[in-house]
Amino acid sequence: MPIWPPRACSRCSMTISMCREKNDKSIFDKSGFDRSTIDLSKVIAITDRKQCIGDFDRRLARIAAQGPRAIVLREKDLAAEEYAKLARKVMGIGRQYGVPVILHGQVEVAARLRADGLHLPLPKLRQFSAKVRSAWQVLGTSCHSLDEVEEAQRLGCSYLVAGHIYETDCKQGLPGRGLDFLQAACQASALPVYAIGGITPARLAAVLAAGAAGACVMSGLMQGETWLYKK
Repeated sequence: MPIWPPRACSRCSMTISMCREKNDKSIFDKSGFDRSTIDLSKVIAITDRKQCIGDFDRRLARIAAQGPRAIVLREKDLAAEEYAKLARKVMGIGRQYGVPVILHGQVEVAARLRADGLHLPLPKLRQFSAKVRSAWQVLGTSCHSLDEVEEAQRLGCSYLVAGHIYETDCKQGLPGRGLDFLQAACQASALPVYAIGGITPARLAAVLAAGAAGACVMSGLMQGETWLYKK
């Protein structure tokens, strides 16, 4: 079951997917890969403004224009008020393009701003009561073992992130857990599972074939043009 209902385009009455089908033109990269076939509705964009190339707000607007499943505002280094200030801007971008914005780690800020969802690391999620957790219709966490997948379900999550699947610069020196782990996590979970770690457009099909609802992408969206085909 989807976490969110189909989203309407802010500029017309169609859903995001219908609007994309009508307006997109095939744009090929240097290798001949047709980037217009990339379906960002299967992708949760994870932010990291320190990795971002160019203006952060403009890049988020470009990402949002392609209709990702959601944007998770990570930015773990910011204090609460700095995070809240940034969250207001990012939530405004999300509303403009009909993209949910999930706040990361900042429970009080997320509640105050009435964010679309909350993502918490599992150790932090454990600290909150069932009453606090149940207040969130969209609540996620990250899992690195099948035991954690089971725990995330018991704690009332609505989706979970499994990883890291492929080797990634964010986890240098640590091998990816692989598609077998992802498939096992999907089979063990009654919740939508999103893969994270080294996901490229070419790998997205394999991730979906393993049973995932989609993928989380950070570096690939914060840097370069690999995922982005709209200017």
